[in-house]
Amino acid sequence: MDVFKSKQQVSTYIIHSQEEEIKRIALELHEGVGQNLYSILTGLQFVESAAQEPHMKNYLREMESLIEKTIQEIRLLSVELHPPALTTLGLLPAMKSYIKLYTSTFGILVDLESTGKEKSIPERNNIAVFRVCQEALTNIAKYADTSHVKMNFIWNNDELKITIHDFGKGFQLEEHDDHHHSSGLAAMKERMLLTGGQCTISSKIGEGTSIELSLPL
Repeated sequence: MDVFKSKQQVSTYIIHSQEEEIKRIALELHEGVGQNLYSILTGLQFVESAAQEPHMKNYLREMESLIEKTIQEIRLLSVELHPPALTTLGLLPAMKSYIKLYTSTFGILVDLESTGKEKSIPERNNIAVFRVCQEALTNIAKYADTSHVKMNFIWNNDELKITIHDFGKGFQLEEHDDHHHSSGLAAMKERMLLTGGQCTISSKIGEGTSIELSLPL
């Protein structure tokens, strides 16, 4: 039992350290690189306003357009790495924010419903559950071949249940041999175990894959 607890503590420490680094990188992308690019964009716009030759103006406009696109991509990447809403507003608003980004990126509609009274969750558990949902949605985009996902948040007095069903092609769990996919599923289960919760995965060929998360509150 002591060995198991020790392993859990090490895993928790590693995951927490990784999340702190991800948070730092996300902030640096948004407030560092993003702001620097915005300053360059402003400078180019000033130069364009003073340029006389049409071909130079056109060239500068192309550069401005490219920088604007890059700024947007950095903002999206920053949100994907660590949504600000996760810390300030909580799990459900952060999930809604991520789903908008997910749908615009992959064209997969996620129907999210929440029942019961939303409760406050410690930040570490917030991050863990968010990451598991994020991994589940990423796997759906890569493997499920679907355009529709159903996600439910069910708030009880002492437990949060989250169900995710993808209506995709499904797979045989015991025969699944894609290393990246299977390691991702194992990581989801490990993260939930470290919160004191559970992650259950079931799948049927032609009917899709269902994921059920439970988190003690």
